[in-house]
Amino acid sequence: MSSKLVGVACMATITLWAAGVATQAFTVALTGRSTGTRQITLDHEVNLQASAPGLPSASFGLAAVGVVSIVGFATIRRPALKRSKSRSASNSGRTLLRANPVAKFETTMGSFKAEIYLEEMPITATNFIDLSNSGFYNGLHFHRVIPGFMAQFGCPYSKDPNSRRAGTGGPSDGTSFQVGGKEIVRKGGGNIPDEFTAKLTNAPGTLSMANTGRPNSGGSQFFINVADNNFLDFFNLQTPSKHPVFGKITEGFDVVKQITETRTDRKDRPMTPIQMKSITME
Repeated sequence: MSSKLVGVACMATITLWAAGVATQAFTVALTGRSTGTRQITLDHEVNLQASAPGLPSASFGLAAVGVVSIVGFATIRRPALKRSKSRSASNSGRTLLRANPVAKFETTMGSFKAEIYLEEMPITATNFIDLSNSGFYNGLHFHRVIPGFMAQFGCPYSKDPNSRRAGTGGPSDGTSFQVGGKEIVRKGGGNIPDEFTAKLTNAPGTLSMANTGRPNSGGSQFFINVADNNFLDFFNLQTPSKHPVFGKITEGFDVVKQITETRTDRKDRPMTPIQMKSITME
């Protein structure tokens, strides 16, 4: 009996540590930026796998894949990790003063549509709409996809699907757009102000802003959730991640899931490039 108790205590300790590593790893892994912090995160992931073989394997030791495995483990083993009490936009009971715009995404794997939450998230949504209308996203490729997790897109360097810089870029500094008569200027790498207002959870099908973890570091990159990733919610105080949702798939969610399930290389980049032909606002 005592050996079983010791085993349970060890597993609980590993679980708590793994959950902390996972949430800290996600933001940098999501953006694909090569920094000292990311390298430390990778080292932590590798050490975890070596010292705790009972944990689900993080394929190739990559941080992003480790997040999926470790968070899944922590969620299953730790009922004390409460789920977010936020409501998704589709069932929040919100009353819109006007209909939100819809974006149509045409990819080489099919098309899908998404409602863009212009009323709830005016800055983030207008940034996306402005970039879409300018053709910024046309011809870019999904540079990171992870089954059961998300598909990331929107880096200008991904126009070359094999670019090592894919995942590190954004719009040009100095470009701007109008929100309620106020000019919003992109700066610091094409970034916009954080918009932590509407508490919309990172539910399956939602579009959410990618960032580096630093304040006001989101620009053109976003990801589409294919699972309930509420540990990425900015209002979830149990994790450091802050990724605001600004839209949700309304048609073609199966296409997005297929995109995340395509074969990838060791950096989660699709082996067969998946291009965004166009994004048009309806």
